[in-house]
Amino acid sequence: MNTTRRQAPDTIDTTDREVNISRVIDAPRELVFEAFTDVGHLSHWWGPDGFTTTTASFEFRVGGEWDFVMHGPDGTDYQEWISWTDIAVPERIAMLHGERRGDPNAFETVLTFEPDGSATRIDMRTVFPTKQLRDEAVEKYHAVEGGHQTLSHLADYVGELLEKGDAG
Repeated sequence: MNTTRRQAPDTIDTTDREVNISRVIDAPRELVFEAFTDVGHLSHWWGPDGFTTTTASFEFRVGGEWDFVMHGPDGTDYQEWISWTDIAVPERIAMLHGERRGDPNAFETVLTFEPDGSATRIDMRTVFPTKQLRDEAVEKYHAVEGGHQTLSHLADYVGELLEKGDAG
């Protein structure tokens, strides 16, 4: 088992390897957090425009994993894997995200959920292993646009839950 630890993102300058995306979602923090941490919710909103998700396995806990496939609108399947590295309910989630366990190009993402009046401000900070991987994600895979679309889908989804009275 590989036990190599990465240096904490806050202790070095990672500016040239980061993607930062924020959004205020008109829903309580607990609901936004739940929608991000329950596979029954995730399958309804996860991914950029036109994508769907099929989950193979999901265990939301530190050390737990989410193994899934994102299906692109052009029919391309993207194998994805996430391991949860830190969880502070309902404030913070940290994860390692790659194509598979042990992916040397996996990137680290920290999500924070802050109350903003009756809404929730979600900040998503992603740090890639190299500037080149960050640039590829932004230029080839449209990571910034896709991140904004994904958070927009989250906002729409929790809005629908609130309208239907299914929240909580």
